[in-house]
Amino acid sequence: MILIAGGGIGGLVAALSLHAAGRPCRVFEAVEEIRPLGVGINLLPHAVRELTELGLGDRLAGIGVATRELRYVSAHGQLIWREDRGLAAGYRWPQYSVHRGRLHMMLLEVARERGIPVETGRRVTGFAQDAQGVTLAFDTNGEARGEALVGADGIHSAIRRHFTPDEGPPCWQGAILWRGTTVAPPFLGGATMVQAGHHSQKFVVYPIAHNPDGTVLTNWIAEMKVDPAQGFRREDWNREADRSAFLPHYESWDWGWLDVPGLIRRAERVLEYPMVDRDPLPRWTEGRVTLLGDAAHPMYPIGSNGASQAVLDARQLALNIARHARVEEGLLAYEEARRPPTAKLTLANRELGPDLILEEVHRRAPDGFRDLESVIAQAELERVAADYKKLAGFDPAALNARESWSTGA
Repeated sequence: MILIAGGGIGGLVAALSLHAAGRPCRVFEAVEEIRPLGVGINLLPHAVRELTELGLGDRLAGIGVATRELRYVSAHGQLIWREDRGLAAGYRWPQYSVHRGRLHMMLLEVARERGIPVETGRRVTGFAQDAQGVTLAFDTNGEARGEALVGADGIHSAIRRHFTPDEGPPCWQGAILWRGTTVAPPFLGGATMVQAGHHSQKFVVYPIAHNPDGTVLTNWIAEMKVDPAQGFRREDWNREADRSAFLPHYESWDWGWLDVPGLIRRAERVLEYPMVDRDPLPRWTEGRVTLLGDAAHPMYPIGSNGASQAVLDARQLALNIARHARVEEGLLAYEEARRPPTAKLTLANRELGPDLILEEVHRRAPDGFRDLESVIAQAELERVAADYKKLAGFDPAALNARESWSTGA
């Protein structure tokens, strides 16, 4: 029996993957009731591939929007870069924009349909391991015993604290994310993601559901740098925010094809979230215990990679446990496969990842431009985009050519 601490997206995909590999598992979630929290997230083609192999392709198509295009634009609404995404880019799998809560609840529903125990109200406080297995401790004084433990309990992981007892709070450099969803007319064809602005003030927007009346549920993120001296409040997917704290800075961002201040005003509610990460760890695994997802590698939400990387972790974990006779060897093989690339990705996101092109254009032409080529070369734009895809594991040619993990390749 594999014990999984954390019933979020990463923990549930790990459970589904282990179940598919014939390895029994139990999931322990801290909250009493799992509810559909958060706003929009993206699943890149490499993650969609893995979820499709778990038999979830049709369900994903039913809850999300298949992203067809990505555009980078300046703070003046001028196009800097566009590229096809998902099937339109030649991938064998779509890219989906989806409400985080809907995805979470879908995974929970499937886990229960497949007979995977998901126990709520079970907050993990620590563990002990010996040569035969792991004993997991809860704040209710209960215990659970299994052959291995996967810490998928998020950025404030109790399991991670065993590896880094003096780590302290997450790393914050002064950026706040204000997030919301707004029912609005579709823009740019209804399947486009837009990243606009620059490092100190950015706006990300994409549709996450099509409504019968022709409108779309539009997810948006306003990101701004603030004074780091003011500190930040602990991350909370459900904390209401005051939009007057940032709306004035976006009043001029109405470009005809997209009305940014209008989206902000018409949102039913706005959530506030600090943009934080943690330093990469030198190890995730000790004996029969390892980490996964945000517990292992919390990273800035740049390049649409957070949830996707957790999915890749989960699939690699199950693959390596299934391939090795001793669970300890499987966990070490999993770490060897996943820790180095996620560490590189975490550090690349700190350096803005593919969003670097927004910062470069703003630095070189803060008041806008007439001729983009005089500001930044097409070759430079292409290089940044291609390099990030390779780093994050969704280079189209490489992904399309790789055989399924389920075949043993």
